[in-house]
Amino acid sequence: MPYQIVNSIISWFLKKRKHQVELFLKYPVDVQNELLFKLLQTAKYTEIGKQYHFSNIKTYKEFKEKVPIQQYESIEPLIERARKGEQNLFWPTPIKWFAKSSGTTNAKSKFIPVSDEALEDCHFKAGKDMLCLYFNNNPDSQLFIGKGLRLGGSSAIYEDNNSYFGDLSAIIIENLPFWADFSSAPKQETALMSEWESKIEAIIEETIEEDLTSLVGVPSWMLVLLNRVLEKTGKNNIIEVWPNLEVYFHGGVNFNPYREQFKKIIPKKDFKYYETYNASEGFFAIQDLNNSLDLLLMLDYGIFYEFIPMNKFDGENSEAISLSKVKLNTNYALVITTNGGLWRYLIGDTIKFTSLNPYRIRITGRTKHFINVFGEELIIDNAETALKQACLKTGAEICEYTVAPIFMNNEKSGGHEWMIEFRKHPNNINFFAEMLDNALKAINSDYEAKRYNNLTLSMPKINIAKQGLFYDWLKQQGKLGGQHKVPRLSNSRKYLEELLELMYVS
Repeated sequence: MPYQIVNSIISWFLKKRKHQVELFLKYPVDVQNELLFKLLQTAKYTEIGKQYHFSNIKTYKEFKEKVPIQQYESIEPLIERARKGEQNLFWPTPIKWFAKSSGTTNAKSKFIPVSDEALEDCHFKAGKDMLCLYFNNNPDSQLFIGKGLRLGGSSAIYEDNNSYFGDLSAIIIENLPFWADFSSAPKQETALMSEWESKIEAIIEETIEEDLTSLVGVPSWMLVLLNRVLEKTGKNNIIEVWPNLEVYFHGGVNFNPYREQFKKIIPKKDFKYYETYNASEGFFAIQDLNNSLDLLLMLDYGIFYEFIPMNKFDGENSEAISLSKVKLNTNYALVITTNGGLWRYLIGDTIKFTSLNPYRIRITGRTKHFINVFGEELIIDNAETALKQACLKTGAEICEYTVAPIFMNNEKSGGHEWMIEFRKHPNNINFFAEMLDNALKAINSDYEAKRYNNLTLSMPKINIAKQGLFYDWLKQQGKLGGQHKVPRLSNSRKYLEELLELMYVS
């Protein structure tokens, strides 16, 4: 009975936030403009605020003219100074936390500043909103009669020059209020273990007898954990282990390649999937409806958004537009200004709007993760959609994949070479390749044009990866854990060649 009371009280409290959400739904542009000038006013006496004369900026047009779009390399010197203890450089309140992120393609680590405001008004607020939106759509939820399983990265917090750095998930867990630990599993000590494989075993030991009602984590790594749970328990599915499980909050990678696998191991008819969109730089969007593929752009988290049409993308020299100018189904690179001290920062993600009232989005890929060697402009969204269609037509299931170009030589046309690790193999790999190729041609007219008569692109070449290849490759790179991702598309053959070498040498 006490758990039922707790569940009722917490769900009532979370639902109250819905009224604030409705404010930015009704006045999205006003809320964003007010936020921009609040950020400028707050930071006007910082070093960067003085450099760009924040106190004199009165319009968005002036903001665009005075403050340049920047990528990490441009702001790295300032961040390194902050990591050594200097303050008031790009944000006025003390910054002691830095989220360490290597992304997927860059071996060099990035250190993203995380202010107290970013923790409270963005990340923690988003965590509550995720639950708020879920409860509003599912008023009979019993989420808090049990615990939520959180699966962060292989995380640890390190101190350097009186500042702290680690995975964002570790920073958030480290700063959670004490009461939050009561509703989560595993315990904080386990969640922050740095050695991934030991942590998986420890999580299973701690949670296998718990009454879990929710899961939170990146799909690829959550599948690893859940399959290990089934191996250890000998159960047929996860509901036999945790019968009250009702929702999986996921993000970090596209869910489509994993959806059918989750449905198989969680065979519960009314089980819910809720997607979130967050990164080291901030928390941006949350699925706000049951059974939806669209994410509501959250406009009051201390983040001002700008967008660069990808057909005009030119890195830091690009021309960005504000929220009021965006159009439906156009691919945009995301630019953010945040309460963590990032100013017109090019995050590297691409999105498209599926609704303008309210503003809902889908993540389409990365500005650097595409293949355009032959003018085919293949993006992750194309690849994921085509793979899903090929799997549906062949009964295949995919664990991981990556794609690289086959460069032209004097004798033949170029092409795309895929490395795919199947959970369930297609009966005929040539038929799978044909279905994949047909789907790509239907989705992407540039790809279709380059495939015409095999003049520029030939049929996709598919390598079938041995089981565990991508896991072994990530382990070799020192990138096991919840926030590390396999690079999907690349204009170079670097990752594919490393995988091929690992597959045939070992």
